[in-house]
Amino acid sequence: MSHTIFPSIDPAAHLARVREHAPLIHNITNLVAMNTMANVLLAIGASPAMVHAREEAAEFTAIADALTVNIGTLSPHWVEAMIEAAEAARLMGKPWVLDPVAVGATAYRRETGARLLERLPTVIRGNASEIIALEARGAGGRGVDSNDPAEAAEQAAIRLARRIGCVVAVTGEVDLVTDGRRLAYVHGGHPLMPRVTTLGCSLTGVVAAFLVGAEDSFEATVAALACYATAGELAGESARGPGSFAVAFLDALYALDNETLRGRLRLELTDAT
Repeated sequence: MSHTIFPSIDPAAHLARVREHAPLIHNITNLVAMNTMANVLLAIGASPAMVHAREEAAEFTAIADALTVNIGTLSPHWVEAMIEAAEAARLMGKPWVLDPVAVGATAYRRETGARLLERLPTVIRGNASEIIALEARGAGGRGVDSNDPAEAAEQAAIRLARRIGCVVAVTGEVDLVTDGRRLAYVHGGHPLMPRVTTLGCSLTGVVAAFLVGAEDSFEATVAALACYATAGELAGESARGPGSFAVAFLDALYALDNETLRGRLRLELTDAT
């Protein structure tokens, strides 16, 4: 498969839109991720909210600009809140992002993932093992750690995007994004990123922020991943380990500017086959 440089996506323009409008992102995320996700969204220029009670989740979706649903720490009450919020987002035409954490690990996760897919997420973001399991509707993956590189999920991601009519983002050493027609590869990041818990979960919120007001969900998702990868690359240049990386990463997100993004951008695009 031949790759061509894809110059038309400008992550800096997408980032400027996020910072100008500071979209309110409603996150039904896992217990481990809440604090990191809130800080990451604030650093990028968005406004986070963590609202997970079933009694108000759907109502709050009407207030927010976008929704994220992360199945990392499931419970029956939270699952119903997720379903109702996702359904509200679908009915109101608001973007929402599904993060199918460890979806292949248990029957409960597989059932929840299937129910959420019926609410037609705008974007699905996960690691390769999660995307393979979600697309196959079967078991796979022991948890949040991916046993597969992103490219191993390429065909599963394309099939899933076509079946649901959404964008699928597979994160790994090289990120992959597809809408079933186009396929983008996002280079960057740093090996310390998987050593800091919930950075992947937090990326789901950033994707949601970039979707708000975007004309093209595929391009917005690619832009979000490119900004994240660039911040990771920058943070890795000064970090001495996972602890200092976490701090440096927030600072790098906050400091991202046009010159840095355009100077470090490494994207490839090809047709999905």
